Amino acid sequence: MDKTYQPHAIETSWYQTWEAQNYFAPQGSGDPYTIMIPPPNVTGSLHMGHGFNNAIMDALIRFRRMQGRNTLWQPGTDHAGIATQMLVERQLEAKGQSRHDLGREAFLDKIWEWKHESGGNISRQIRRLGSSVDWTRERFTMDDGLSEAVKEAFVRLHEDGLIYRGKRLVNWDTKLHTAISDLEVESHDEKGSLWNLRYPLADGATTAEGNAFLVVATTRPETMLGDVAVAVNPNDERYQALIGKFVDLPLVGRRIPIIADDYCDPEFGTGCVKITTAHDFNDYEVGKRHNLPLLNIFDKHARVLPAVQAFNLDGSVNEHIDTALPAAYAGLDRFEARKRIVADFDADGLLVGINDHALKVPKGDRSGTVIEPWLTDQWYVSTKPLAEPAIEAVENGSIQFVPKQYENMYFSWMRDIQDWCISRQLWWGHRVPAWYDESGQVYVGRSEADVRAKHGLGAEVKLEQDTDVLDTWFSSGLWTFSTLGWPEQTEFLKTFHPTDVLVTGFDIIFFWVARMIMLTMHLVKNPDGTPQVPFKTVYVHGLVRDGQGQKMSKSKGNVLDPLDIVDGITLDALLDKRTSGLMQPKLADKIAKQTRAEFPEGIDSYGTDALRFTFCSLASTGRDIKFDMGRVEGYRNFCNKIWNAARYVLDKGEDCGQNGEAFELSLADRWIISQLQRTEAEVTRQLDQFRFDLAAQALYEFIWNQYCDWYLELSKPVLWDDTAPVERQRGTRRTLVRVLEVALRLAHPFMPFITEEIWQRLAPLAGIEGKTIMLQPWPVANDSRIDEAAERDIEWVKELMLGVRNIRGEMNIGPGKPLHLYLKNASEDDRRRLEENQHLLRKLAKIEAFTVLAASDEAPLSATALVGELEVLVPMAGLIDKDAELARLNKEIGRLQGEVDRVGGKLSNAAFVDKAPPAVIDKERAKLAEAEQALAKLAEQHARISAL
Repeated sequence: MDKTYQPHAIETSWYQTWEAQNYFAPQGSGDPYTIMIPPPNVTGSLHMGHGFNNAIMDALIRFRRMQGRNTLWQPGTDHAGIATQMLVERQLEAKGQSRHDLGREAFLDKIWEWKHESGGNISRQIRRLGSSVDWTRERFTMDDGLSEAVKEAFVRLHEDGLIYRGKRLVNWDTKLHTAISDLEVESHDEKGSLWNLRYPLADGATTAEGNAFLVVATTRPETMLGDVAVAVNPNDERYQALIGKFVDLPLVGRRIPIIADDYCDPEFGTGCVKITTAHDFNDYEVGKRHNLPLLNIFDKHARVLPAVQAFNLDGSVNEHIDTALPAAYAGLDRFEARKRIVADFDADGLLVGINDHALKVPKGDRSGTVIEPWLTDQWYVSTKPLAEPAIEAVENGSIQFVPKQYENMYFSWMRDIQDWCISRQLWWGHRVPAWYDESGQVYVGRSEADVRAKHGLGAEVKLEQDTDVLDTWFSSGLWTFSTLGWPEQTEFLKTFHPTDVLVTGFDIIFFWVARMIMLTMHLVKNPDGTPQVPFKTVYVHGLVRDGQGQKMSKSKGNVLDPLDIVDGITLDALLDKRTSGLMQPKLADKIAKQTRAEFPEGIDSYGTDALRFTFCSLASTGRDIKFDMGRVEGYRNFCNKIWNAARYVLDKGEDCGQNGEAFELSLADRWIISQLQRTEAEVTRQLDQFRFDLAAQALYEFIWNQYCDWYLELSKPVLWDDTAPVERQRGTRRTLVRVLEVALRLAHPFMPFITEEIWQRLAPLAGIEGKTIMLQPWPVANDSRIDEAAERDIEWVKELMLGVRNIRGEMNIGPGKPLHLYLKNASEDDRRRLEENQHLLRKLAKIEAFTVLAASDEAPLSATALVGELEVLVPMAGLIDKDAELARLNKEIGRLQGEVDRVGGKLSNAAFVDKAPPAVIDKERAKLAEAEQALAKLAEQHARISAL
């Protein structure tokens, strides 16, 4: 092995070997175990959230694979309708072209061309992170098989009455010219205005105050052109007499009713609210309750066939097809129309005033334009019938959320679910499988030929397919089963569905997790006809934040690319990434300054294993992840520690009894084997419970502290002792090799590369055959090998050695200077342990002589350490500085006094004593007694030294 650990020297080559040998494919003989990768957008690159997500999934899949499960981890990417279309459109714009110049088919060819050239970026990054996905089954949401599944799902849902076409309000992006989902709408806090407008009462009516008008307040004056009513609260005495009467809509001249609805807050403004049913989501609901008309004022479209619309809503006013709007506003942009309308109200004496008002403005997350609620014909999924069994599946435990509290988030949304708009006015995506004849009649089918055959339509009937495509969440909602061959009952579908675990962030529980459950349970059935769930467990993790707990964002300059950490990146390259696309020089300068302060030399290469172990160590139950580069550096040191330990073991590991030679286990051997059993059980238990942080902690504690720091040291006296029996030396060599080999298998799911590299060299010494560590059996604890006596004895040795080391350090005694050790208050066990372990203590603690004092013996003036009740004394004569020893004792006395005060305070607290279990109280009392006893001994020692 190389002297130093160099991750780049091993990681790429090992991944290529694993993939070439098809080790990632299903091959276990146990029960199937399936994870479907949440498909990242084909347009993007992996961010820290993806890195975290992949580390967790790969730890699970490698763990189960080593347990012998028939594992499938299936990868894939999402076609990302809007994002991909925007990207290719920008490329065309740079050449002075638009998609309309090319036409639909040619534009789609351009997107496929881009996908084939650049769409593999995600796959390359997933490989670099060591993810053991089955690449032979990689899927794309627009590949032929998934496209057929999407059409089949649409047709079946339509046939079952769960998909329909309806006219409702949607979030309309006036720049992208498409409906978008709630997920794609961002709410921005902005300073705006509240306009107070007078609406004249009709037929000579007056208010209780004698006014011939009502005053309404609005943040969007331009929408008054589409007003269909004025609403007041039914309990507002000011307006009760006017309910059922009318106002004359200014500028338009249309007469609209005054209605009563609880939606109106009598405390807000004048208590009068204008109702624009076609341009406000709340007003739309009021309109449904009162059967009000729907009037589009931004309805700009061209008809291809009577029911097929090529939408081009860009936010400009047009004449309504039913009710004429004033020609003065026709063709105006909505914000220009706002200015003109306000001016006209003012000119007519109908503008009461304008007040400053804080607004939450909805904007498209990609376009940045203000979203327009717009009434249009779209395709919808009726979700309430689908939600009921999906709720029951979580209630009865068929699907479990980890952590469990996320079930409440799921229930709150599912029990108040609204119908889902699934159509998008894009070209890139799964085209809606519906056709229209010239009369506007709609036909749904798997193909035009299917439609004609099903409905007996001859060639003379002209049909045209719907121009819309489906929301990408619709195709990704079929992900767990469509990728396995559905609607065909393939062997993979029968074997690997339902999947076992979905690993995802809490932010898409509504938009993806819930929809997968609903669609799967309706479309996929068990052999007995009951609904099949898509997965048995949903493991929900938090967001990855920076070291200060801030959300990572480009504008803050705190975004890190996981591959920059793995491979390293120079400061200049990091600055280029941080400032890329930022147009504000001041912000760019701020980011550059922050980057130089945080990474003065850039980011070193830490390797994949260090990053993955960091992610796992931070993966507590659903909380956000505070990512700290210091943790990555610490775990790179952990990799170095393992590497150096392996070099030592490989050097000492020959003749370790792999061929059946006789061997004898030392106390230290029995201790580390016992500790290994406990670690095996703990790591397995925590992985079973999705506590990756606790599993990583147990593994780190065993490898670093117990194996490397203690056992390797304890092995040296045996291996250095030429007089030691060959069987004992062989037993220690055997233990060195075999315990490390098992520890590597335990660590493999977290750190696949370094464990494979070392295991390949270590396995022959351990007498193990196999081509790869990833197909070796997962370690299983053997309770019969737990040796509590050995554990107690080694803990005694460790405490005594630590006591001596502390005295050396605090009293500035060189580590190589031999000491004469005095032991006071020694029990029979202390005497036995001393006798049996003198060789270890003499070698490792540099003790030249031991003297066990009788109760009546006077101890020399000494520095003291405590091992239980045993006093470990290092004589001060010629060795120790009196003042330094008193300072050390004062420090330890202060610590013990604090412990006495803390525990004593707890036991004197009636609330604690009344509520705590008796066993807890007894434990606290024993702790107090032990601290008081130790304190008394140190106080006595302090007094003796002070008297000199």
